[in-house]
This record gives sequence, C-alpha cells and structure tokens, in this order.
Amino acid sequence: MKDYSELNGLELDTLREIGSIGTGNAATALSSMLGCTVHMETPEVRIMGYNEAIEWIGGPETVTAGVLARVEGEIGGIMLAVQKMEFVNVALQRMVGHQIGEYDQLDELDISALVEVGNIMISAFINALSGLTNMTIKLSVPAFAVDMQGAIIAVPMAEFGGQSDYIMAIGAELICEGHTMPCRILLSPDIRSLNFLLKRLGVLDE
Repeated sequence: MKDYSELNGLELDTLREIGSIGTGNAATALSSMLGCTVHMETPEVRIMGYNEAIEWIGGPETVTAGVLARVEGEIGGIMLAVQKMEFVNVALQRMVGHQIGEYDQLDELDISALVEVGNIMISAFINALSGLTNMTIKLSVPAFAVDMQGAIIAVPMAEFGGQSDYIMAIGAELICEGHTMPCRILLSPDIRSLNFLLKRLGVLDE
C-alpha cells in the first residue's frame, strides 16, 4: 500500500477501533492525573485530509495549544494532542488551582502542567497501540506550542505530506465533574509504518 487512500473498509475499521481504544486509555489516564472521574462520550475516529482535519478541530486561524511528540521504534510518525481553551482550563483548575482567559497568560508552571497532561494522553494512546500489536513503540520528549491550528498541524504536513495527504483524527468529549473537555488527537504515521501496523494486526497480507 502506498497511500491512505488505498485503505479498504476492514483496514479503516481496524484503525478506527485502535483510535477508540486508545482514546479510552487516554481518558482513564487523565482521570487519574486530574483526580476526578472522566467520562468519555463515544469517540469519532476518521481518516481525513490535513486541510479537512484543520477545519474539523476548529479552523486554521483558531489559536490553540498543542503537545507534539514524535513516534519512534517499529513505527514512526507524529502525534499531536490539541488542547482547546475548555480543556486547558479544566486541566489547570484541577492541577494548579486557576484558569486563564487567553493563551498568552500561560506561565511556566501552567505550560509544564499542560505538557504533562498531553504527554500522559499521548502515552496512554501509544501504550494501547503497542499492546494491541505487540510492537515496540517509543515517544520523543514532547514539545508544546501555542499557535494558529493551521501552523501547528503544518509540522506533520511538512514531515509526511510528501507521502500522503491523510491523517488519523480522533475526537471525543471528555466530561470531568460536569465540565466538558474537547479531546482532539491527531496521528500521522508514515506509510511504511502504516503498512507494518496493518500487517501486525492481521488485516494486510505479508
């Protein structure tokens, strides 16, 4: 397989199931970190183009925070946890005891807390993937950015856009003590890794 567009129905369903399980693991990890029960509404997992993904998470000019990590080991790629303001304020209130009105009000302690939250969610997702496939998968030290969503998502586009115009987008509404936290995770494995992943899952012939 050379491109995401060649995925058949079974392969797409398998990737969606991975996305659902990974998001559930991320919600469980978040619950432990924030000290509250986190309920997750049924996640939506889609394979879409980069531009469509940008619109899906709010549009290219919407300013947001993001935690970005490189996926390494038996598969390679990029993972991005998008942190919208509603998510940021619930996390900050639970972890450092205050909220913000604008992203430029984030201080070092706030950023450290958000990186930790993003890293825990990405790690939980990758651990689920690793467990399902029995693959060794590692994550780089996460990076944090506040920028327009179009600029943030340009990182995986620059890295893998020459191989494919598609990305796995996972979205769910997480609820912590009545507060809704929009969860958006983007996964962009390179095509070699996608082939290897599907083979390990038994949905692509060797």
